[in-house]
Amino acid sequence: MIRIGIMGYGNLARGVENAITRNSDMTLAAVFTRRDPATVEIATEGVPVLSADKAPEYRDSIDVMILCGGSANDLMGQTPLYASMFNVVDSFDTHAKILQHFDETQAAAEEAGTLAAISCGWDPGLFSINRVYAEAALPGGTTYTFWGKGLSQGHSDAIRRIDGVADARQYTLPVEEALEQIRAGETPELTTRQKHTRECYVVAEEGADTEAIREQIVNMPNYFSDYDTTVHFISQEELDRNHSSMAHGGFVLHSGRTAEEYNNIIEYSLKLDSNPYFTGSVLVSAARAVYRMRSEGRTGCITMADIAPSYLIQTDSRSLLERMI
Repeated sequence: MIRIGIMGYGNLARGVENAITRNSDMTLAAVFTRRDPATVEIATEGVPVLSADKAPEYRDSIDVMILCGGSANDLMGQTPLYASMFNVVDSFDTHAKILQHFDETQAAAEEAGTLAAISCGWDPGLFSINRVYAEAALPGGTTYTFWGKGLSQGHSDAIRRIDGVADARQYTLPVEEALEQIRAGETPELTTRQKHTRECYVVAEEGADTEAIREQIVNMPNYFSDYDTTVHFISQEELDRNHSSMAHGGFVLHSGRTAEEYNNIIEYSLKLDSNPYFTGSVLVSAARAVYRMRSEGRTGCITMADIAPSYLIQTDSRSLLERMI
């Protein structure tokens, strides 16, 4: 049994916890939180909920720690920290900072002799793999990635960190005209702004300066500044009533030629009822891969692109051949 620890307990962690119950080779060993553990109620009976400060005491009791913090303010610090104690998996999704995050985690994991898999959600993560496969099959082609329509956990969290914001939800929407151009075989050069728009629903604290909040959102680098972003201020009741769904999805398209006269389009898509539950499932599969690869002696930092598919799936090699190949 692979002993899994969970660091942080929010929507993503609930998805991870649920996924563990669906994988018979895993067990949840402990949940760690920065909140008062007595206030955190988890779904799995008999599993301890502990202060994050207690994590170092569990080095020998956890095979892989899954980090469920946010990319905006948590994982850049947490992942290198916990990689110095555990094999870890995270879902860091700020694409512009992945190289920096990789380097810092690599240094910590190599020194500790652990293995860390970063950016293991669906994008980055599964979409990353599909971009690699498409480029490998059709080198020199053009790859496009579209997200949504869906709620972004990381971007919503980034808004909630702004002073004066009580709660928020952010939706990413693909520009349909651009998507259809590519499906028709065209290969336009598209700016970030031409591919997606962002729509934000924000509950402001009483007395907060809503115009200042709006300015901080639309000018936030790596999140909103490169997009046409609309901000709506609404009540908590309206947010709870109309924006409780956590659906998401997206598309990876690659257009490339095998000969001058033969154009080919590869399309991969996801449509998710629950972003955190699906992301949690991907993180759990990555934890299995980390466990297996560390057992073979691998240390340092990796991404989904470094993991062979057979390491992710709960099956033996012969069954894999019979059922999947």
